Amino acid sequence: MRHISTSDPNFAERFDRLVNARRDTAQDVGRDVSDIIARVRAQGDRALVEYTQRFDGHGLGGDGDWTISADRCEEAHAGLDGELRDALHLAADRIRAYHEAQLPEDRDYTDDAGVRLGAKWLPVDAAGLYVPGGRAAYPSSLLMNAIPAKVAGVGRLAVVTPTPKGEVNPLVLAAAHIAGVDEIWRIGGAQAIAALAHGTDRIAPVDVITGPGNAWVAEAKRQLYGTVGIDMVAGPSEILVIADAKNDPAWIAADLLSQAEHDPTSQSILITDDAAFAAMVEDQVDLQCAALATGKTARQSWDANGALIVVDTLEDALPLANRLAAEHVELAVDDPDALMRGLRHAGSVFLGRHVPEAIGDYVAGPNHVLPTGRRARFASGLSVLDFMKRTSFIAMGADGLAALGPAAVRLAHAEGLPAHAASIEMRLK
Repeated sequence: MRHISTSDPNFAERFDRLVNARRDTAQDVGRDVSDIIARVRAQGDRALVEYTQRFDGHGLGGDGDWTISADRCEEAHAGLDGELRDALHLAADRIRAYHEAQLPEDRDYTDDAGVRLGAKWLPVDAAGLYVPGGRAAYPSSLLMNAIPAKVAGVGRLAVVTPTPKGEVNPLVLAAAHIAGVDEIWRIGGAQAIAALAHGTDRIAPVDVITGPGNAWVAEAKRQLYGTVGIDMVAGPSEILVIADAKNDPAWIAADLLSQAEHDPTSQSILITDDAAFAAMVEDQVDLQCAALATGKTARQSWDANGALIVVDTLEDALPLANRLAAEHVELAVDDPDALMRGLRHAGSVFLGRHVPEAIGDYVAGPNHVLPTGRRARFASGLSVLDFMKRTSFIAMGADGLAALGPAAVRLAHAEGLPAHAASIEMRLK
């Protein structure tokens, strides 16, 4: 864990190292993933059977081995503790309401030249959703990915999820029931992404693939982008907390650990204008980490990637935050809106002392699938637009062509494209 202060003579160098440090897996998985994709494309279901037996320890024989039925999802939903079921529905309702407000409007207008212009938004025909299995089986992620797809109007939503030793997480099945998932396939890894992208005898291909996964899943999505659309290539989780000394240090420590417990490669950073407060937060991290069931993972993450940064004023935190372009940014200060006005790069922002990042993971409404690894400089969180595409249209009569055509002809000749010019000139004559 790094202690950094803007008063340090080598601050710029140390902060540069923090910004540029790579936390992705050190394994070179590109070649392995390329081989897996090629095999699934060539051998289809036969390759999926072999990979599932090798990596997940269960066979794919009859239909029941390949898929999880809607009835089983409904049973899992009915079998939940009532308060837990209510919590899932609250989350789903709020996620749905937030994303319904994102739906774009079609455009259709006629300009001064008498030309009708516009654009129409349409959903993709089919989307695939990767849901991790085992320890990282999160029903919240299924809701965050599936609900925007359904709100967008996607006709077919296919989930792929590994079921190690045949085990299935009932919470994930209950979430699939709430979200209205159409298909659930019991396959995982890069081979599942390849199956969704290229299709097999059993699994029809999709147009867009979203959802979190390990390094092999992320690399498969990266390699298959262009064959299908993807949400993003996600890396380790991140949180940046900008806080003053008026906060309870225990609260801030808990916020930092909420990301550290995800994975040893996660990153948690505090920027504050009070060195004594930073020390109290560090003490609280140590105390809370020792009591967490996920303490071993959180400790590794904090020790390897955590940072405490002391600045002269909280305004000095803004250029640092913009360089970090973190996935999650908490502004735990008196006037968070004032700071947010200067914050240009962040996946999602949490305003005030009573908005821990974890509330956004579950029930606030905005999507928790967010850009990591400084990609918030150019990317946004998952939305309904990831499951839609825009088609523009143009309509004009003879008068409109007469107004615009001569300029288009000149440009076509200037570009050395006579057939382009002729297709317009013939109509002008």
